[in-house]
Order: sequence, then structure tokens, then C-alpha cells
Amino acid sequence: MDMQKTFESALQELEVIVKELESGNVDLDNAINKYTEAMKLAKYCSEKLNNATEKVNKILTEDNELKEFKTE
Repeated sequence: MDMQKTFESALQELEVIVKELESGNVDLDNAINKYTEAMKLAKYCSEKLNNATEKVNKILTEDNELKEFKTE
């Protein structure tokens, strides 16, 4: 899988695979391959979301250091 892929394109690919699998028109060997690819895409999307969440939870302080952002 292309690791330069955007979150949006990976999610779109995942949605296409899920629709194909849900259709029931995929032979077993192809379904296994599609399922494997879907799991890779899901993991990639999850990692991208986790990374984005970590970045959003940090802010720059006045002395330009990253600091955890905590809501009260």
C-alpha cells in the first residue's frame, strides 16, 4: 500500500472494498484478498487519525515549546 496516500483516499478505497464484500459477488479467494487489503487500509486510517489527534492535542507555548493541551 502506498504510504503517501491521504487519509481521505484510503478511506474511500476502504469504502469501495466494503461495498464489494457486502455485495456477495466476490469469490472466496478474492474476498480474502480484499479483506486483507481492507484491514491494512483500516489500520492506516486509524494510525493517521491517532497522529492527527496527537498533533491537535498539542499547542505552542509562548517560548515555542510543544505542550499538551488540556481542557478544564
